[in-house]
Amino acid sequence: DDDQRQHRVCVDAFEIGKYEVTQAQWQALMGANRSKNAGCDDCPVEAVFWDEVQDYITKLNMRTGQRYRLPTEAEWEYACRGGKENEHYCGGNDPDRLAWYVANSGKKTHPVGQKQANGFGLHDMSGNVWELTCSDYDRNYGGAEQRCSSEGAYQANRGGSWDFSPRYLRSAVRDHYPPG
Repeated sequence: DDDQRQHRVCVDAFEIGKYEVTQAQWQALMGANRSKNAGCDDCPVEAVFWDEVQDYITKLNMRTGQRYRLPTEAEWEYACRGGKENEHYCGGNDPDRLAWYVANSGKKTHPVGQKQANGFGLHDMSGNVWELTCSDYDRNYGGAEQRCSSEGAYQANRGGSWDFSPRYLRSAVRDHYPPG
């Protein structure tokens, strides 16, 4: 698609979680679980709003003394590609091995870490649930993908989910949602 053209981006050193945030982790800090596919402690939390994610991160930082944040869109894609080139998905070219998606998910999320990791040892970056970034969505790659901001009308999301076809799980696919 025209908003997925290849271009070079540099990222500074960063760390990223090995798995998506689980429902149990979310509930431990937030006290409730709004996930549509609730009842699976090891499944990723989903159906949460941007502001709720920011509250979660604030509470996590207060509890741990760390400075966590969502990845920028560029950081997310770098982490997804796992140091490899010419792979369609985050970790290879076989969606069944790497991702939960419409054809194998049974129309629900699944516990994190069940699919094969990518080259950096990260799981579920393709499929399971769409992943938020801290970047505003910029169709033209004007630099927003390289920084955190909440000034725009839409936040960039990556990775596809359990209810999408493999086309939407590709490492290059970008989507956007309003923060609410």
